[in-house]
Amino acid sequence: MIDNMVMQDALVSLMVMVSAADEDMTDRELGVMSQLVSSLPIFADYEAEDMLQATQSCADYLAREDGLDLLLARCKELLSAKLCLTGYVLACEVAAADGDLHEEELEILQMIRQELNVERLHAAAIEKATAARYVRPQ
Repeated sequence: MIDNMVMQDALVSLMVMVSAADEDMTDRELGVMSQLVSSLPIFADYEAEDMLQATQSCADYLAREDGLDLLLARCKELLSAKLCLTGYVLACEVAAADGDLHEEELEILQMIRQELNVERLHAAAIEKATAARYVRPQ
């Protein structure tokens, strides 16, 4: 499964990891994932069925005892340093999508940041900008 992953699959997997962290992949999170895949240049040659397949493969791996660690390591292998930042941005977008960050999502974001070697200062800027994008009226 993960042996056949391409870079875009790795980016989708990072989004799925965050969405599945609290064991509740919401419609809003799935909608944000779909919107990001359909609009960002990094996914220009990536088809909707590719996303569905990557999502299912990721979910299958996450069900394994060592699946999260294996999947994170594979994502790191497939992503350049620049794309590691992109992956972290996408993960933060999904985490912020439903406006309610759960402890499990924060833990997964920290694991992703560490595995992908995203500097803490860069991560803080990404997190702050993402939170600002998803502010809702009081």
